[in-house]
Amino acid sequence: MRGGSLPNERQPLATAEIFCSVDGMAGKTKGKVAIVTGAGQGIGAGIARALGAQGWQVVCADIDRESAVAVAARMADAAAIQCDVGSEVEVERLVALARSRFGRIDAIVSNAGIGKFAPLSTTSVEDWNRVLATNLTATFLLAKTSAADLRRCRGSILVIASTRAHMSEAGTLAYSASKGGLVALTHALAITLAPDVRVNCVSPGWIDTGRQGALTPRDHAQHPAGRVGRPEDVAAAASYLLSDAAGFVTGAELIVDGGMTRKMIYA
Repeated sequence: MRGGSLPNERQPLATAEIFCSVDGMAGKTKGKVAIVTGAGQGIGAGIARALGAQGWQVVCADIDRESAVAVAARMADAAAIQCDVGSEVEVERLVALARSRFGRIDAIVSNAGIGKFAPLSTTSVEDWNRVLATNLTATFLLAKTSAADLRRCRGSILVIASTRAHMSEAGTLAYSASKGGLVALTHALAITLAPDVRVNCVSPGWIDTGRQGALTPRDHAQHPAGRVGRPEDVAAAASYLLSDAAGFVTGAELIVDGGMTRKMIYA
């Protein structure tokens, strides 16, 4: 299926943490600290790397421990923490570990998610609940658990939603519902946490994370921007919304889709 930021689906694992620091300065508090969920691959990895390159200290959280470690190990001062973001206990542990490791939390990037695309007749309540827990409830849990830290630092929350919040293909029921919920939750959190914490979301369209094979000229040409998106495109938007340059932006949705949601298409 084309379009929308579709993360890789994985099975829940027990939480474990591994810290990776090139300079070895445990407890360092200089600079800003961000937690990025789903940081082991794709869009999340792109955002984590971009923030690290800008001098952020990044907590790379992912349900796949090895992928989180691989991303964090290539950054100057980062932590890799295994976490199932659909679990309240594990989210609380994630935030506590990040606070303990770095001494502060300036930003949350809620990116982790799963798909489970299926026809209505075969979509189980169990699958529906799992998708909503991972994609939607996780953002609520992250915001609730880190709110005091973010208020203290006058920080920011960035939610990664999807253009599937606005348009759908058949069989994307739980995923599309969860992403629509994230757009609404973004402005609800922005008002709830104002004026201390800004909350915004990015809704990517088709982002090539290497999971869909080789792209064709037609894939690129259908986009008004002339190409399929890359993780770096979403990372650039995330970097802006988390920066001081976006100090007057909150409760907003930034669509990064090469213009596809504005293109009228008839079969």
